Amino acid sequence: MKPITSTTQNFLDIEDIVADLLILKDGSACMVLLVSAINFDLLSEREQDATIFAYAQLLNSLTFSVQIVVTSKQKDISDYVKLLEERLTQVKSPLLYEQMNKYRDFIKSIVRQGNVLDKKFYVVIPFSSLELGTKAAISVLGNRSGLPAPKIEIAQRSTINLAPKRDHLIRQFARIGLKARQLTSEELLQEFFNYYNRDLAGTKVNMPQV
Repeated sequence: MKPITSTTQNFLDIEDIVADLLILKDGSACMVLLVSAINFDLLSEREQDATIFAYAQLLNSLTFSVQIVVTSKQKDISDYVKLLEERLTQVKSPLLYEQMNKYRDFIKSIVRQGNVLDKKFYVVIPFSSLELGTKAAISVLGNRSGLPAPKIEIAQRSTINLAPKRDHLIRQFARIGLKARQLTSEELLQEFFNYYNRDLAGTKVNMPQV
């Protein structure tokens, strides 16, 4: 039997992470924004209407394509439950003890039901390799192997193109009450490591030194 020598990286479209950007194998690039969330159900009817209107304005303002990605995974809050247990032993007031005890039991019931999820929201802004110029376009359309230009050049050209789009989205999200920011190279590496190595959750990885 032939041994398996392929790695996850062989099946990814990502060539490298450079200057806070994902460089793809065809020479295109992506900028990734992490966006905060709001609890829509807790808003008043007027606030909900304003949020919907602002979101519609955001969509109508787009003159470029984006991809919205939502990830959801089970959240481990065992350390939090342990902290509650410790705090309970320190409470002197019977009334406070009763309230904290009920809260502790409530958290445990949620854990048993498996309802504790960690959701993250991302917006991906793409840069096409066809925008690198004629030579690069010929290379891409001709299906030639390898990147159509050096990584640093791709990163520089795509940053110039994507930075105004990033700033526009950040402003539009702020109108909805959401905070958005660009992920750094280290954060991108960590996100992909966590996604493809779920059995090693919590392991911190660092960008290789160049």
